[in-house]
Amino acid sequence: MRRRFPWSGAGAITLAAGLLATTALPAAAAGPAGPPRAPAAGAVVKDGETQPVFSRADAVTQTVNIETTVDSDRDGVRDRVQMRIMRPRETDTAGLKVPTILEASPYWAGILDVPNHNVDIDDPRSRALATTKRSLADVFPGIYDNYFLPRGYAVANLDSIGTGGSTGCPTSGDRSEQAGAKAAVDWLNGRARGWAPDGTPVTAGWSTGDTGMIGQSYNGTLPNMAAATGVPGLKAIVPIAAISSWYDYYRANGGVVAPGGYQGEDLDVLARAVLTRKNPEVCAKIMDEIEATQDRETGDYGRVWAERDYVGQARRVRAAVMVVHGLNDWNVKVKNSVQWWNALKEAGVPRKLWLHQGNHSTPFRWRVEEWLRQIHHWFDRYLYGVRNGIEREPRVDVQHADGTWETARDWPVPGTRTVPLSLNAGPAGQPGTLDLRPRRGALQSFVDAGKTRTAEQLLAGEDQADPNRLAYLTPALTRAVRVDGTPAVSVRASLDGRSPYLTALLVDYGTDARPTGARVDTGERVCYGQSVEGDEGCTTRQALRTETAPFKIITRGWLDARNRHSPSRTEPIAPGRQYDFRWDFQPTDYVVKAGHRLGVIVLSTDHDYTLRYPAGTKVTVQPGTSRVLLPLARGGDEALD
Repeated sequence: MRRRFPWSGAGAITLAAGLLATTALPAAAAGPAGPPRAPAAGAVVKDGETQPVFSRADAVTQTVNIETTVDSDRDGVRDRVQMRIMRPRETDTAGLKVPTILEASPYWAGILDVPNHNVDIDDPRSRALATTKRSLADVFPGIYDNYFLPRGYAVANLDSIGTGGSTGCPTSGDRSEQAGAKAAVDWLNGRARGWAPDGTPVTAGWSTGDTGMIGQSYNGTLPNMAAATGVPGLKAIVPIAAISSWYDYYRANGGVVAPGGYQGEDLDVLARAVLTRKNPEVCAKIMDEIEATQDRETGDYGRVWAERDYVGQARRVRAAVMVVHGLNDWNVKVKNSVQWWNALKEAGVPRKLWLHQGNHSTPFRWRVEEWLRQIHHWFDRYLYGVRNGIEREPRVDVQHADGTWETARDWPVPGTRTVPLSLNAGPAGQPGTLDLRPRRGALQSFVDAGKTRTAEQLLAGEDQADPNRLAYLTPALTRAVRVDGTPAVSVRASLDGRSPYLTALLVDYGTDARPTGARVDTGERVCYGQSVEGDEGCTTRQALRTETAPFKIITRGWLDARNRHSPSRTEPIAPGRQYDFRWDFQPTDYVVKAGHRLGVIVLSTDHDYTLRYPAGTKVTVQPGTSRVLLPLARGGDEALD
């Protein structure tokens, strides 16, 4: 729950006693004695990057309340968002003007405990009895003040609308929250009014107007939101594990689907959880309206979701965008970053992409030096105009399961092509097969039991028949296969029962040690920025945790069968009638090793993600005509022949 204002040191990373090793980065600044004074002329650039010549200890701090263009709490007064700023002392004493790196968040004032919706259909409770608490411990630790302020940047934290010191009501990503993030950039450019806490009007005379935004999760979504408005002055953003469409956070292909770890959460739950402003009761009606209009019955895409969809606004983006996401992130799923990446490409926006093996996290602590180098050069290039060549480097950094990194000019990697594999029936009592050539067979059926059995439980015993799922497997692979992109599945099937869900899992079968997405501390101390009292400017390097297991879910995908034609339209399903269904998996970049088997598992209810209807729905699949479409890196089909 601890959050960090960059100038306070509160919530900074705690360093364990007895750390084994200390590593000083090449660009690390001086210790407690402070760095040399910067010349009044401004920032110092050497070797293609700004140098740490300003004093973090002597920084000037201020708080400003900024007027937005919206009135989300409907009190007749425009909402104000509160921003706290720290900047080099020379902005007051020597007329220095600097750009700003901004992290907007609904979390600076903490979050409230709010019960999630009950996901067990026909349960008489309207809410789950237990409350799921969001953990903020993994949110990107505050490093910007220690690292960037000495290099000639202002660093700011913004309370998004309805949270902390701001007014208005939090609305989980709609146009009002976009306006709040935009207002901060407008004030830094002299286009919005602002006041000190005592009511004195204040302007950003120290600001060049050039602004960058960075953050993880919701804090990374707000940069996407601001950039999608096309606000002038926002020059670069680094959205980490960020949402580009809230529909793809809380829904999937017409189905109500939870973010991983938060089953039963929805727009209204999150809005209530971050409602930390003074006098929150003024937002009661707005919270009720969000709950009433989010539609947990059909899961259809409609107006509520269109207002929270930034992918279609990509052509407005003026900022260079460095997209970062964990391939093991099931909270904000990878689709959110990949569809944003693709839309930015179509719009011709300067962009970079990092895909790493972590979960809902930032690669800062296990790739410290390269992470700081790239985000430093990214902001230097677009906020200071330093010609450091970052835009000519490979656009893509991908981390593999063994911890190594690969660079590429695009993603999916050039040469990737879609290979269809048929879901063919196997011998009686044995799993089906995945083959390049279709082979018709008798209809196959299973009965949904996902209300009580998790996907992981249904994956076990893949060589044995299971009445609650269907399995299709390749033989042991003769060579490694890289799945690189967004797989899809096409199934001809019928449903007879209450559950409208179809779930497909792409699975790597073979006992191996694989990254889980979690991290462990290595004991190595890394100092990256200036030390001040209460904040050493250091962290402990981490490594990715691995776990030996007989299988791993590579990716998964969901469909509400009633939305077989469109996520925007629910259509009835006639019991026992066969239909053609097609839906996507979450994007992935995953290597299945030689000797392992690739599997597709077909379920109905996915216990940890979908709504859970009463057990008993019968799903009947036509093998041979059903298939999975795999994006495979060059040569991948040869291992499957």
